Amino acid sequence: MKTLIKDSQYRARAFLLLVADVAAVIIASYMGLLIRFEFDFASIGSQYINGMNRYMPINIICTVIIFYAMRMYTSLWKYASVREMSNVAAGVLLSGVLQIIVMSVAWDVSMPRSYFVIYTLFLGLSEFCIRFGYRLFRFVRNEYKSRDSSIANVMVIGAGDAGAAIIKEIRLSKYVNQKVCCVIDDNPAKYKHFIEGCQIVGDRNTIKKNVEKFGIQKIIIAIPTATRKITRELVEICQETDCEIRILPGTYQLINGEVSASQLREVQIEDLLGRDQINVNNEEVFRLIKGRTIMVTGGGGSIGSELCRQIAANEPGMLIVFDIYENNAYEIQQELKRKYPSLNMLTLIGSVRNTNRINSVMMKYRPDVVFHAAAHKHVPLMEDSPNEAIKNNVMGTYKTARAAVRADVKKFVLISTDKAVNPTNVMGATKRICEMIVQMMDRENGRTDFVAVRFGNVLGSNGSVIPLFKKQIAEGGPVTVTDKNIIRYFMTIPEAVSLVLQAAHYAKGGEIFVLDMGNPVRIDDMARNLIRLSGFKPDVDIKIEYTGLRPGEKLYEELLMDEEGLSNTENKLIYIGHPIDMDDKWFRNKLKELDEATRKETHRTRELIAEIVPTYHYNGQEENNLGPRVVNGK
Repeated sequence: MKTLIKDSQYRARAFLLLVADVAAVIIASYMGLLIRFEFDFASIGSQYINGMNRYMPINIICTVIIFYAMRMYTSLWKYASVREMSNVAAGVLLSGVLQIIVMSVAWDVSMPRSYFVIYTLFLGLSEFCIRFGYRLFRFVRNEYKSRDSSIANVMVIGAGDAGAAIIKEIRLSKYVNQKVCCVIDDNPAKYKHFIEGCQIVGDRNTIKKNVEKFGIQKIIIAIPTATRKITRELVEICQETDCEIRILPGTYQLINGEVSASQLREVQIEDLLGRDQINVNNEEVFRLIKGRTIMVTGGGGSIGSELCRQIAANEPGMLIVFDIYENNAYEIQQELKRKYPSLNMLTLIGSVRNTNRINSVMMKYRPDVVFHAAAHKHVPLMEDSPNEAIKNNVMGTYKTARAAVRADVKKFVLISTDKAVNPTNVMGATKRICEMIVQMMDRENGRTDFVAVRFGNVLGSNGSVIPLFKKQIAEGGPVTVTDKNIIRYFMTIPEAVSLVLQAAHYAKGGEIFVLDMGNPVRIDDMARNLIRLSGFKPDVDIKIEYTGLRPGEKLYEELLMDEEGLSNTENKLIYIGHPIDMDDKWFRNKLKELDEATRKETHRTRELIAEIVPTYHYNGQEENNLGPRVVNGK
């Protein structure tokens, strides 16, 4: 129904324009003669009037056809610019030239030459008035509207094409109840100039001053080409003003002509990371995946499900989603079915801890690439259940890796973590052992390339700090931070998965891929920024409480062990940590010992972990079946 209404409105506008054009042609024709003979109608020869009247129907038809060809009935005149003006000028000029040709060749009356000039000029003036009169009406209406006290005063940051487009959209749209009062730009050459009628009042250092001066309630950052670092700096300044902040998403809106107030988004916590989005070579990823059988363990989790999404978008021969938790597996299965109806996908329920299950799946479907994302990852929970961390993370990885060798898998990619470096907790130590398993398996098996991908915390993943903070803010607080000085490296889920896919392409065997994640982020700053972005004031509307470091938690994370070294890849943000030499026979025996100890629910788990991972340091806690207890230890 809405489409029909819009259609009928468009036809009505086009019809009114056509009627106005017909009237303009008639008036311009008569005005050409009247002006030529100085408005003395009696002095106009009858041969001129008769000749003009005989040509009038042809003139009207030809002019309307020319105007239609110049898109003068299909343009959106409220957005008219130089292109529309040139179309009007060209259409009028063609109408005048055609009249000269036809009346000079086919008519026996020679009209005065000045008539054609006057006719063309008057018709052009009429057409510009008809087309741009609507713009003038809207401008006057909006100027009147801007005096309304209910209108929100807006500051636009960025005096480029995107800023101009946003200002124009706000000024013309009847759905936007806002007024742009000033523009900010760091280019000193633009200072005190005007853009779309709005003055550029200064650079970023004047934001707070001009917010007070103009009574600004909303700030729009319209710099789609800005890096994350620049965006973060601007957002941090704007947050001090208590204004509502919006950001224009990206340059593709400009390319597609989609820049409008509707594309503005809220500031996201990713904007505060101070790091540009990671770029991967999509062609390389496409070649890795297209037509191949890809298996993702833990395919329903945060990282696993995003892996499945990006794999599905690259036309795999078959995608195998393997997960122990049926609800997550079902959700990603249904999502991919809706988005990729032709995708050859198999969703299987099972545990990587089950040797027979993982072996049978691998041997039956023989995947080309395995992404191993199945793991227990919650640090405090694994401190209380270290045996379960070993069973799932360590032995699950070992069993999956061995099954991959039997099935002649070409590439095996382990999802690791920065907590594996000099670990102070069980979860991090188990992931370090997983990395050691991957490197050992690569040395012993030439047919499969085993690699690990190590990155920091993932924004928005299940159990991560951002969803927790958002939930606490929604409940009115307090927001809990373990320590005021705790810092972490962060990345988005799509970034993490892009890194994993890129690493799989680069893999030659035994590498640990590490992401240059930029500067670490202070969790306390992140909590305070998120509170501000939610429209509240930290420690005023929402309290922040410091609860102390949890068992196994450290103030900062590292991404590389000292002995690993670094080498570059084609992607400047991805590095390779070289394999560490170790006694594989000794390591394999230690794995057997660890497996037997955890199956017997021994109290020696941490001690055994420390023997395998010399950089693992724990506080002397030993565990029993009911949880941790404190005894003398290292």
